[in-house]
Amino acid sequence: MPKFAANLTMLFTEMPFLDRFAAAAAAGFTAVEFLFPYEYEPQQIATLLEGHGLSLVLHNLPAGNWAAGERGIACHPDRVAEFRAGVARAIAYAIPLGCPRLNCLAGILPAGVAPAEARSTLVDNLRFAAAALREAGIALVLEPVNTRDVPGFFVPTTRAALSIIDEAGEDNLKLQYDIYHAQVMEGDIARSIETNLDRIGHMQLADNPGRHEPGTGELNYPYLFARIDDLGYRGWIGCEYKPRTTTIAGLAWLDGCR
Repeated sequence: MPKFAANLTMLFTEMPFLDRFAAAAAAGFTAVEFLFPYEYEPQQIATLLEGHGLSLVLHNLPAGNWAAGERGIACHPDRVAEFRAGVARAIAYAIPLGCPRLNCLAGILPAGVAPAEARSTLVDNLRFAAAALREAGIALVLEPVNTRDVPGFFVPTTRAALSIIDEAGEDNLKLQYDIYHAQVMEGDIARSIETNLDRIGHMQLADNPGRHEPGTGELNYPYLFARIDDLGYRGWIGCEYKPRTTTIAGLAWLDGCR
């Protein structure tokens, strides 16, 4: 069966962030991911990872003012310097944390910016980030995000992301395939994963509607997990969902996957 990583931004939210590492390990996870580590010193997080026998499999590049609703700045022509400074900052965390891949969020198309200019900016930024990460031995992934949850997000579909990845032309740049976002925008998940498996650098999951745990919505996750396994995917799948009640109560789906 696939390997699952606890997304600490979404799970165990009833406790402070730094306490979630112990909770994830106690729940049986051996790997974690999260959106951003930047509020903490790298050594704080590294100590928690080591102390609880956890691997960090993914975190994001800095993505602007998250609290104000920004969801990335990589397509913003007037914030290139900020984006590139963020790449250096992300590497300075990823190396001591042993994180093998970083996720780029393209962002919402800025008002008054033509899509062609935003795309050119994004491609240039991805090339810059991929080159810097390659030197550090780190992979880069680009994540499509659905426009129902984030109206105006610049890269909303698998096809759009792969087109941009092709244009960037970097060998360490792949697709982050979030099953929830793909279901909202596209559907036909099993065929999509099969078609694009060699382009996928990381996966995430949640059911739809509600973005809750597997088994709460319309997706046939037992079938998907078996299909992903049969296809030979050996990467991690991040559990990036909102528990319908509590994290522990919602982990029953995982028992059948161990």
